[in-house]
Amino acid sequence: MFNSRLLAFALSFTTLAASAQDGKPIEWVVGYAAGGGSDAVARATAEAMSKSLAAPIVINNKPGAATNIAADYAARSKDYGHVMLTADFATLAANPFLFSKLSYNAEKDLAPVGMLARFPLVLVVGAQVPVKNFKEFVAWAKAQPGGVNYASAGTGSPHHLATELLREKTGLKLTHVPYRGAAPAMQDILGASVPFMLVDTASGNQFVLAGKVKAIGVASAKRIETLPDVPTLAEQGLDGFEAYAWQGLSVPAGTPADTVNKLNKALVESLNSPAVKARFTALGVEALPGTPAQMAGYVKGERERWGRLIRDNNIRVD
Repeated sequence: MFNSRLLAFALSFTTLAASAQDGKPIEWVVGYAAGGGSDAVARATAEAMSKSLAAPIVINNKPGAATNIAADYAARSKDYGHVMLTADFATLAANPFLFSKLSYNAEKDLAPVGMLARFPLVLVVGAQVPVKNFKEFVAWAKAQPGGVNYASAGTGSPHHLATELLREKTGLKLTHVPYRGAAPAMQDILGASVPFMLVDTASGNQFVLAGKVKAIGVASAKRIETLPDVPTLAEQGLDGFEAYAWQGLSVPAGTPADTVNKLNKALVESLNSPAVKARFTALGVEALPGTPAQMAGYVKGERERWGRLIRDNNIRVD
């Protein structure tokens, strides 16, 4: 008994030490394309975390299939202590209801490290759309023969499901056009291929502030600091409409608890650092430092909330 316990401790310590001292890069998997909000948050946080962990962190973008490609890759990894995943709204809250079968189980195959950030969603329209507020937007959309297309960061993304909630509450005829991330979706908004989307602040603020798209309303409880002149959708008559994109950091479920705690400590330190705080403020993103247990509780509540929406509206991907 003593020998088995000693061996287990030694193995746990070896794995923990390896991730911090062997110099081997830590792979941070992101399920969206480079250049979007998820990518920007990961890169800013990774830079600070790498200093705390004394190990390089390499971002690996694996977009597609509503983050399932990235999630499956991370969930199957046995390289404990060297693989992390941006596990977001889609991965943890929506996909278990959207897909009839997944190659991984988000609750069993991924372990929480801690929350990363929350992104307010902003309803934006292309410069060519002749509206200035939500009332005008609804009237314009109802007047379009055949309805209106909208872009999202991918099927099952918060951008997608929040717009389905918008459709449910307004009765608008809307057709979903999914992209592999918010960055390519915004490019088609700029190019007038698609007229509007609910975009996260990290991906959309720069275009709003540059006057390249128009912000009609924010889907948060209060106005946001980076866009103080843009009223909330609730202010404009869409009572109780609140939706966020959010992200946490997860690792393969077999990762030792000591390693998870070490990663959490580095994550919290990074989120509280002046450099990351400044970057998040510029992106319009709210940092959410906390424990693995707090992340688990947050995810549980979101899974219940959006699971009901998906079931009630019979939204399926396959």
